[in-house]
Amino acid sequence: MARILIATMPIPGHVAPFAPVARQLAERGHEVVWYTSHHFQKSVERTGAAFAPLRHAYDFGDMDTEKHFPERKHHTGMAQIRFDFKHIFFDSIAGMLQDLREIRREFDPHVLLTDPTVVAGRVMSLQDHMPWAILNITVLGFPSRDVAPFGPGIPPDSSPLGRLRNRLLYHLMDQVLFADVQRHLDRLVEAHGWPALSYQFDSSPYLNLQPSVPEFEYPRTDLPDSVHFIGPLLPETPAAFARPEWWDEVTGARPGRPVVLVTQGTVARSPEQLILPSIEALADEDVSVIVATGGPTTGDLEALRGGQALPGNVYVAPFVPFVPLMPHVDAYVTNGGYGGVTIALANGVPVVAGGVTEDKAEVAGRIAYSGVGVNLRTATPTPDRVRGAVRTVLTDPSYRQSAQNLRDRMALHNAAREAADLLETLATTGKPVLAV
Repeated sequence: MARILIATMPIPGHVAPFAPVARQLAERGHEVVWYTSHHFQKSVERTGAAFAPLRHAYDFGDMDTEKHFPERKHHTGMAQIRFDFKHIFFDSIAGMLQDLREIRREFDPHVLLTDPTVVAGRVMSLQDHMPWAILNITVLGFPSRDVAPFGPGIPPDSSPLGRLRNRLLYHLMDQVLFADVQRHLDRLVEAHGWPALSYQFDSSPYLNLQPSVPEFEYPRTDLPDSVHFIGPLLPETPAAFARPEWWDEVTGARPGRPVVLVTQGTVARSPEQLILPSIEALADEDVSVIVATGGPTTGDLEALRGGQALPGNVYVAPFVPFVPLMPHVDAYVTNGGYGGVTIALANGVPVVAGGVTEDKAEVAGRIAYSGVGVNLRTATPTPDRVRGAVRTVLTDPSYRQSAQNLRDRMALHNAAREAADLLETLATTGKPVLAV
Protein backbone atom coordinates (compact mmCIF):
# COMPACT_ATOMS: atom_id res chain seq x y z
CA MET A 1 0.00 0.00 0.00
CA ALA A 2 1.08 3.57 -0.69
CA ARG A 3 1.69 6.41 1.74
CA ILE A 4 0.19 9.73 0.61
CA LEU A 5 0.88 13.08 2.27
CA ILE A 6 -1.77 15.73 1.54
CA ALA A 7 -1.15 19.44 2.21
CA THR A 8 -3.78 22.14 1.81
CA MET A 9 -3.98 25.83 2.56
CA PRO A 10 -6.24 26.55 5.57
CA ILE A 11 -9.06 27.83 3.36
CA PRO A 12 -12.42 26.00 3.05
CA GLY A 13 -12.44 26.06 -0.75
CA HIS A 14 -8.95 24.55 -0.79
CA VAL A 15 -9.77 21.81 1.73
CA ALA A 16 -13.21 20.57 0.61
CA PRO A 17 -12.24 19.12 -2.82
CA PHE A 18 -9.62 16.88 -1.21
CA ALA A 19 -12.04 15.05 1.08
CA PRO A 20 -13.47 12.62 -1.53
CA VAL A 21 -9.95 11.81 -2.75
CA ALA A 22 -8.62 11.26 0.77
CA ARG A 23 -11.59 9.01 1.57
CA GLN A 24 -11.10 6.98 -1.60
CA LEU A 25 -7.41 6.48 -0.85
CA ALA A 26 -8.10 5.48 2.76
CA GLU A 27 -10.84 3.03 1.71
CA ARG A 28 -8.35 1.37 -0.64
CA GLY A 29 -6.08 0.73 2.31
CA HIS A 30 -3.48 3.43 1.65
CA GLU A 31 -1.98 5.39 4.51
CA VAL A 32 -2.99 9.05 4.24
CA VAL A 33 -1.73 11.96 6.34
CA TRP A 34 -3.43 15.31 5.76
CA TYR A 35 -1.65 18.50 6.81
CA THR A 36 -3.85 21.59 7.26
CA SER A 37 -5.53 23.87 9.84
CA HIS A 38 -6.83 22.46 13.13
CA HIS A 39 -10.16 24.05 12.19
CA PHE A 40 -10.61 21.21 9.69
CA GLN A 41 -9.41 18.35 11.90
CA LYS A 42 -12.81 16.65 12.22
CA SER A 43 -13.44 16.90 8.49
CA VAL A 44 -10.02 15.39 7.79
CA GLU A 45 -10.45 12.52 10.22
CA ARG A 46 -13.91 11.65 8.85
CA THR A 47 -12.23 10.72 5.56
CA GLY A 48 -10.04 8.11 7.26
CA ALA A 49 -6.89 10.23 6.93
CA ALA A 50 -4.64 11.02 9.87
CA PHE A 51 -4.60 14.72 10.74
CA ALA A 52 -1.37 16.74 10.95
CA PRO A 53 -1.71 20.35 12.14
CA LEU A 54 0.00 23.51 11.01
CA ARG A 55 2.74 24.14 13.55
CA HIS A 56 5.36 26.49 12.13
CA ALA A 57 3.03 27.92 9.45
CA TYR A 58 0.41 30.51 10.34
CA ASP A 59 -3.04 29.03 10.92
CA PHE A 60 -5.85 31.31 9.69
CA GLY A 61 -8.34 28.52 9.16
CA ASP A 62 -11.21 30.33 10.91
CA MET A 63 -11.26 32.61 7.82
CA ASP A 64 -11.37 35.80 9.87
CA THR A 65 -9.23 37.59 7.32
CA GLU A 66 -9.64 41.01 8.94
CA LYS A 67 -8.16 39.63 12.16
CA HIS A 68 -5.30 37.71 10.56
CA PHE A 69 -4.53 40.09 7.69
CA PRO A 70 -5.84 43.52 8.76
CA GLU A 71 -4.12 45.31 5.88
CA ARG A 72 -5.97 43.23 3.30
CA LYS A 73 -9.17 45.25 3.60
CA HIS A 74 -7.34 48.33 2.32
CA HIS A 75 -6.77 46.65 -1.05
CA THR A 76 -9.21 45.81 -3.83
CA GLY A 77 -9.06 44.16 -7.23
CA MET A 78 -5.59 43.28 -8.48
CA ALA A 79 -3.99 44.98 -5.47
CA GLN A 80 -5.78 42.53 -3.18
CA ILE A 81 -4.68 39.60 -5.34
CA ARG A 82 -1.06 40.80 -5.07
CA PHE A 83 -1.46 41.08 -1.29
CA ASP A 84 -2.78 37.52 -1.11
CA PHE A 85 0.11 36.16 -3.17
CA LYS A 86 2.70 37.83 -0.96
CA HIS A 87 1.28 37.52 2.53
CA ILE A 88 -1.06 34.52 2.43
CA PHE A 89 0.60 32.16 -0.04
CA PHE A 90 4.29 33.05 -0.20
CA ASP A 91 4.87 34.04 3.42
CA SER A 92 3.57 30.60 4.40
CA ILE A 93 6.21 28.68 2.42
CA ALA A 94 8.91 28.53 5.09
CA GLY A 95 6.66 27.34 7.92
CA MET A 96 4.85 24.82 5.73
CA LEU A 97 8.12 23.48 4.37
CA GLN A 98 9.47 22.95 7.89
CA ASP A 99 6.26 21.19 8.93
CA LEU A 100 6.15 18.97 5.85
CA ARG A 101 9.76 17.91 6.23
CA GLU A 102 9.15 16.99 9.86
CA ILE A 103 6.14 14.92 8.82
CA ARG A 104 8.17 13.29 6.06
CA ARG A 105 10.83 12.12 8.50
CA GLU A 106 8.16 10.27 10.46
CA PHE A 107 5.82 9.18 7.65
CA ASP A 108 8.11 8.76 4.60
CA PRO A 109 5.39 9.30 1.95
CA HIS A 110 5.58 7.97 -1.59
CA VAL A 111 3.68 11.00 -2.94
CA LEU A 112 3.02 14.57 -1.84
CA LEU A 113 -0.39 15.89 -2.96
CA THR A 114 -1.07 19.62 -2.56
CA ASP A 115 -3.35 22.36 -3.73
CA PRO A 116 -1.59 24.70 -6.19
CA THR A 117 -1.06 27.48 -3.63
CA VAL A 118 1.02 25.28 -1.31
CA VAL A 119 4.29 26.44 -2.87
CA ALA A 120 6.19 24.47 -0.23
CA GLY A 121 5.23 21.42 -2.27
CA ARG A 122 7.16 22.69 -5.27
CA VAL A 123 10.20 23.50 -3.13
CA MET A 124 10.08 20.09 -1.46
CA SER A 125 9.78 18.35 -4.81
CA LEU A 126 12.72 20.25 -6.28
CA GLN A 127 15.03 20.05 -3.28
CA ASP A 128 14.07 16.67 -1.84
CA HIS A 129 13.22 14.88 -5.13
CA MET A 130 9.73 14.12 -3.89
CA PRO A 131 7.08 12.93 -6.40
CA TRP A 132 4.53 15.73 -6.20
CA ALA A 133 0.99 16.01 -7.51
CA ILE A 134 -1.39 18.97 -7.61
CA LEU A 135 -5.14 18.76 -7.12
CA ASN A 136 -6.42 22.03 -8.49
CA ILE A 137 -9.07 23.98 -6.59
CA THR A 138 -10.10 26.32 -9.41
CA VAL A 139 -9.90 26.73 -13.18
CA LEU A 140 -6.58 26.15 -14.94
CA GLY A 141 -4.28 29.04 -14.11
CA PHE A 142 -0.83 28.22 -15.38
CA PRO A 143 0.64 30.13 -18.34
CA SER A 144 -0.25 29.34 -21.96
CA ARG A 145 0.37 30.99 -25.30
CA ASP A 146 -3.37 30.70 -26.00
CA VAL A 147 -4.76 32.46 -22.92
CA ALA A 148 -4.15 35.74 -21.15
CA PRO A 149 -2.48 35.78 -17.72
CA PHE A 150 -4.56 34.42 -14.86
CA GLY A 151 -6.38 36.94 -12.70
CA PRO A 152 -8.13 39.75 -14.63
CA GLY A 153 -10.59 37.46 -16.40
CA ILE A 154 -9.56 38.35 -19.97
CA PRO A 155 -11.12 36.04 -22.62
CA PRO A 156 -8.76 33.70 -24.50
CA ASP A 157 -7.46 34.35 -27.99
CA SER A 158 -5.23 31.85 -29.84
CA SER A 159 -5.09 33.72 -33.16
CA PRO A 160 -1.72 35.16 -34.23
CA LEU A 161 -2.76 38.58 -32.97
CA GLY A 162 -4.22 37.02 -29.85
CA ARG A 163 -1.00 35.22 -29.04
CA LEU A 164 0.89 38.47 -29.51
CA ARG A 165 -1.59 40.11 -27.14
CA ASN A 166 -1.04 37.32 -24.64
CA ARG A 167 2.76 37.68 -24.75
CA LEU A 168 2.44 41.41 -24.17
CA LEU A 169 0.08 40.86 -21.26
CA TYR A 170 2.42 38.33 -19.65
CA HIS A 171 5.23 40.84 -20.02
CA LEU A 172 3.06 43.52 -18.43
CA MET A 173 2.19 41.22 -15.54
CA ASP A 174 5.82 40.17 -15.02
CA GLN A 175 7.43 43.57 -15.35
CA VAL A 176 4.76 45.87 -13.91
CA LEU A 177 1.64 44.50 -12.21
CA PHE A 178 3.29 41.60 -10.37
CA ALA A 179 6.89 42.81 -10.33
CA ASP A 180 6.69 43.60 -6.61
CA VAL A 181 5.21 40.15 -5.93
CA GLN A 182 8.15 38.50 -7.72
CA ARG A 183 10.63 40.66 -5.79
CA HIS A 184 8.93 39.65 -2.54
CA LEU A 185 9.25 35.98 -3.52
CA ASP A 186 12.87 36.46 -4.66
CA ARG A 187 13.77 37.84 -1.24
CA LEU A 188 12.28 34.76 0.41
CA VAL A 189 14.13 32.46 -2.01
CA GLU A 190 17.44 34.15 -1.28
CA ALA A 191 16.90 34.20 2.49
CA HIS A 192 16.05 30.48 2.67
CA GLY A 193 18.22 29.07 -0.10
CA TRP A 194 15.33 27.70 -2.16
CA PRO A 195 15.45 27.07 -5.91
CA ALA A 196 14.28 29.94 -8.09
CA LEU A 197 10.49 30.27 -8.00
CA SER A 198 8.00 32.18 -10.14
CA TYR A 199 5.02 34.03 -8.71
CA GLN A 200 2.88 32.19 -11.26
CA PHE A 201 1.40 28.93 -9.99
CA ASP A 202 2.69 26.52 -12.62
CA SER A 203 1.88 22.85 -13.18
CA SER A 204 3.61 19.88 -11.59
CA PRO A 205 5.83 17.86 -13.94
CA TYR A 206 4.52 14.68 -12.24
CA LEU A 207 0.72 14.91 -12.11
CA ASN A 208 -2.00 17.56 -12.21
CA LEU A 209 -5.58 16.63 -11.32
CA GLN A 210 -8.16 19.03 -12.75
CA PRO A 211 -11.60 18.45 -11.14
CA SER A 212 -13.63 19.40 -14.18
CA VAL A 213 -14.02 18.61 -17.87
CA PRO A 214 -12.28 20.20 -20.88
CA GLU A 215 -15.56 21.75 -22.06
CA PHE A 216 -15.50 24.18 -19.11
CA GLU A 217 -11.94 25.30 -19.86
CA TYR A 218 -10.38 27.62 -22.38
CA PRO A 219 -8.83 25.55 -25.20
CA ARG A 220 -5.04 25.30 -25.06
CA THR A 221 -2.70 23.83 -27.66
CA ASP A 222 0.12 23.69 -25.11
CA LEU A 223 -1.65 21.89 -22.27
CA PRO A 224 0.97 19.89 -20.31
CA ASP A 225 0.69 16.12 -20.71
CA SER A 226 0.63 15.77 -16.92
CA VAL A 227 -2.85 17.39 -16.74
CA HIS A 228 -5.75 14.96 -16.28
CA PHE A 229 -9.40 16.07 -16.29
CA ILE A 230 -11.10 13.86 -13.71
CA GLY A 231 -14.60 15.38 -13.51
CA PRO A 232 -16.18 17.20 -10.55
CA LEU A 233 -15.20 16.54 -6.95
CA LEU A 234 -18.42 17.15 -5.04
CA PRO A 235 -18.32 17.72 -1.26
CA GLU A 236 -19.94 15.26 1.09
CA THR A 237 -23.14 16.31 2.87
CA PRO A 238 -22.47 16.67 6.62
CA ALA A 239 -23.98 13.76 8.54
CA ALA A 240 -25.43 16.12 11.16
CA PHE A 241 -27.10 18.44 8.67
CA ALA A 242 -30.62 19.41 9.72
CA ARG A 243 -32.79 20.72 6.90
CA PRO A 244 -34.11 24.26 7.42
CA GLU A 245 -37.78 24.49 8.27
CA TRP A 246 -38.51 25.96 4.84
CA TRP A 247 -36.85 23.09 2.92
CA ASP A 248 -39.97 21.14 1.94
CA GLU A 249 -41.89 24.32 1.14
CA VAL A 250 -39.26 25.55 -1.31
CA THR A 251 -38.16 22.28 -2.88
CA GLY A 252 -41.80 21.27 -3.31
CA ALA A 253 -42.89 24.64 -4.67
CA ARG A 254 -45.69 24.78 -7.19
CA PRO A 255 -44.66 23.66 -10.68
CA GLY A 256 -43.31 26.45 -12.82
CA ARG A 257 -42.04 28.62 -9.97
CA PRO A 258 -38.25 28.74 -10.30
CA VAL A 259 -35.90 28.45 -7.34
CA VAL A 260 -32.93 30.83 -7.30
CA LEU A 261 -30.00 30.11 -4.98
CA VAL A 262 -27.90 33.12 -3.94
CA THR A 263 -24.57 32.98 -2.11
CA GLN A 264 -21.70 35.32 -1.38
CA GLY A 265 -18.98 32.70 -0.82
CA THR A 266 -16.50 31.98 1.97
CA VAL A 267 -13.74 34.59 1.49
CA ALA A 268 -15.26 37.84 0.14
CA ARG A 269 -18.29 37.58 2.44
CA SER A 270 -19.90 41.02 2.68
CA PRO A 271 -23.68 40.58 2.10
CA GLU A 272 -23.81 44.10 0.70
CA GLN A 273 -21.91 43.04 -2.41
CA LEU A 274 -24.20 40.41 -3.91
CA ILE A 275 -26.77 39.12 -1.41
CA LEU A 276 -28.60 42.36 -0.67
CA PRO A 277 -28.76 43.48 -4.34
CA SER A 278 -30.09 40.02 -5.25
CA ILE A 279 -32.77 40.16 -2.55
CA GLU A 280 -33.93 43.53 -3.82
CA ALA A 281 -33.70 42.45 -7.46
CA LEU A 282 -35.86 39.37 -6.99
CA ALA A 283 -38.32 40.68 -4.38
CA ASP A 284 -41.16 41.10 -6.88
CA GLU A 285 -40.24 38.22 -9.19
CA ASP A 286 -42.29 35.01 -9.23
CA VAL A 287 -39.39 32.96 -7.85
CA SER A 288 -38.34 31.43 -4.55
CA VAL A 289 -35.02 32.85 -3.37
CA ILE A 290 -32.75 30.80 -1.12
CA VAL A 291 -29.96 32.86 0.42
CA ALA A 292 -26.99 30.91 1.79
CA THR A 293 -25.18 33.60 3.75
CA GLY A 294 -22.14 31.81 5.14
CA GLY A 295 -22.88 33.32 8.57
CA PRO A 296 -25.32 36.25 8.74
CA THR A 297 -28.85 35.48 9.90
CA THR A 298 -32.21 36.83 8.77
CA GLY A 299 -31.94 39.45 11.52
CA ASP A 300 -28.49 40.50 10.31
CA LEU A 301 -29.74 40.98 6.75
CA GLU A 302 -32.77 42.92 7.95
CA ALA A 303 -30.49 45.17 10.02
CA LEU A 304 -28.39 45.86 6.92
CA ARG A 305 -31.65 46.77 5.15
CA GLY A 306 -32.32 49.44 7.78
CA GLY A 307 -34.68 47.21 9.75
CA GLN A 308 -36.80 46.40 6.71
CA ALA A 309 -38.20 42.85 6.70
CA LEU A 310 -37.07 40.46 3.99
CA PRO A 311 -39.47 39.87 1.10
CA GLY A 312 -41.84 36.94 1.53
CA ASN A 313 -40.17 34.91 -1.24
CA VAL A 314 -36.75 34.92 0.48
CA TYR A 315 -35.54 32.00 2.62
CA VAL A 316 -32.30 32.39 4.59
CA ALA A 317 -29.81 29.84 5.90
CA PRO A 318 -26.37 30.63 7.35
CA PHE A 319 -25.32 27.26 5.94
CA VAL A 320 -26.98 24.77 3.62
CA PRO A 321 -25.13 21.97 1.77
CA PHE A 322 -25.36 22.51 -1.95
CA VAL A 323 -25.17 18.88 -3.05
CA PRO A 324 -28.67 17.89 -1.82
CA LEU A 325 -30.10 21.35 -2.57
CA MET A 326 -28.86 21.99 -6.13
CA PRO A 327 -31.15 19.45 -7.87
CA HIS A 328 -34.06 21.70 -6.82
CA VAL A 329 -32.43 24.93 -8.10
CA ASP A 330 -33.16 26.62 -11.43
CA ALA A 331 -30.55 29.43 -11.31
CA TYR A 332 -27.48 30.00 -9.17
CA VAL A 333 -26.31 33.54 -8.27
CA THR A 334 -22.77 33.51 -6.90
CA ASN A 335 -19.61 35.56 -6.59
CA GLY A 336 -17.88 32.86 -8.62
CA GLY A 337 -16.51 30.40 -6.09
CA TYR A 338 -15.28 27.36 -8.02
CA GLY A 339 -16.74 24.79 -5.65
CA GLY A 340 -20.30 26.08 -5.80
CA VAL A 341 -20.13 26.65 -9.55
CA THR A 342 -18.95 23.07 -10.03
CA ILE A 343 -21.88 21.71 -8.00
CA ALA A 344 -24.29 23.85 -10.05
CA LEU A 345 -22.90 22.66 -13.37
CA ALA A 346 -22.85 19.03 -12.21
CA ASN A 347 -26.62 19.49 -11.85
CA GLY A 348 -27.14 21.38 -15.11
CA VAL A 349 -27.98 24.65 -13.34
CA PRO A 350 -27.15 27.93 -15.19
CA VAL A 351 -25.11 30.51 -13.30
CA VAL A 352 -25.02 34.27 -12.74
CA ALA A 353 -21.56 35.26 -11.48
CA GLY A 354 -20.51 38.54 -9.86
CA GLY A 355 -16.99 38.51 -8.42
CA VAL A 356 -13.55 39.94 -9.17
CA THR A 357 -11.37 38.94 -6.17
CA GLU A 358 -9.23 35.81 -5.78
CA ASP A 359 -9.97 33.56 -8.78
CA LYS A 360 -13.53 34.81 -9.26
CA ALA A 361 -13.01 36.80 -12.47
CA GLU A 362 -11.45 33.75 -14.13
CA VAL A 363 -14.27 31.42 -13.07
CA ALA A 364 -16.84 33.96 -14.28
CA GLY A 365 -14.98 34.19 -17.58
CA ARG A 366 -15.33 30.43 -18.13
CA ILE A 367 -19.03 30.65 -17.25
CA ALA A 368 -19.58 33.17 -20.04
CA TYR A 369 -17.24 31.46 -22.51
CA SER A 370 -18.90 28.05 -22.14
CA GLY A 371 -22.37 29.59 -22.41
CA VAL A 372 -23.62 28.25 -19.07
CA GLY A 373 -24.42 31.63 -17.58
CA VAL A 374 -23.91 35.39 -17.33
CA ASN A 375 -20.78 37.19 -16.12
CA LEU A 376 -21.81 40.39 -14.32
CA ARG A 377 -18.17 41.60 -14.45
CA THR A 378 -18.44 43.29 -11.07
CA ALA A 379 -18.52 42.29 -7.40
CA THR A 380 -21.12 44.94 -6.60
CA PRO A 381 -23.87 44.73 -9.22
CA THR A 382 -27.00 46.85 -9.07
CA PRO A 383 -30.34 45.12 -8.44
CA ASP A 384 -31.32 45.89 -12.03
CA ARG A 385 -28.28 44.03 -13.39
CA VAL A 386 -28.93 41.02 -11.17
CA ARG A 387 -32.62 40.97 -12.11
CA GLY A 388 -31.82 41.15 -15.82
CA ALA A 389 -29.20 38.39 -15.60
CA VAL A 390 -31.48 36.04 -13.65
CA ARG A 391 -34.31 36.62 -16.09
CA THR A 392 -31.93 35.88 -18.95
CA VAL A 393 -30.73 32.50 -17.66
CA LEU A 394 -34.28 31.49 -16.68
CA THR A 395 -35.94 32.42 -19.97
CA ASP A 396 -33.24 31.80 -22.60
CA PRO A 397 -33.08 27.98 -22.96
CA SER A 398 -29.56 28.06 -24.40
CA TYR A 399 -28.04 28.64 -20.96
CA ARG A 400 -29.77 25.65 -19.38
CA GLN A 401 -28.97 23.51 -22.41
CA SER A 402 -25.27 24.41 -22.19
CA ALA A 403 -25.27 23.71 -18.46
CA GLN A 404 -26.97 20.36 -19.02
CA ASN A 405 -24.43 19.47 -21.70
CA LEU A 406 -21.67 20.08 -19.17
CA ARG A 407 -23.60 18.04 -16.60
CA ASP A 408 -23.70 15.12 -19.01
CA ARG A 409 -19.96 15.36 -19.70
CA MET A 410 -19.21 15.51 -15.98
CA ALA A 411 -21.40 12.48 -15.31
CA LEU A 412 -19.03 10.34 -17.37
CA HIS A 413 -16.42 10.65 -14.62
CA ASN A 414 -15.90 9.33 -11.12
CA ALA A 415 -13.46 11.95 -9.94
CA ALA A 416 -12.39 10.41 -6.63
CA ARG A 417 -11.78 7.03 -8.24
CA GLU A 418 -9.86 8.50 -11.17
CA ALA A 419 -7.73 10.65 -8.85
CA ALA A 420 -6.90 7.65 -6.67
CA ASP A 421 -5.97 5.55 -9.72
CA LEU A 422 -3.58 8.23 -10.97
CA LEU A 423 -2.03 8.78 -7.53
CA GLU A 424 -1.48 5.04 -7.16
CA THR A 425 0.37 5.04 -10.48
CA LEU A 426 2.58 7.93 -9.34
CA ALA A 427 3.24 6.24 -5.99
CA THR A 428 4.21 3.01 -7.73
CA THR A 429 6.42 4.44 -10.46
CA GLY A 430 7.67 7.73 -9.01
CA LYS A 431 7.59 9.02 -12.57
CA PRO A 432 5.36 11.57 -14.37
CA VAL A 433 1.88 10.26 -15.11
CA LEU A 434 1.02 11.50 -18.57
CA ALA A 435 -2.34 11.70 -20.29
CA VAL A 436 -2.63 9.54 -23.40
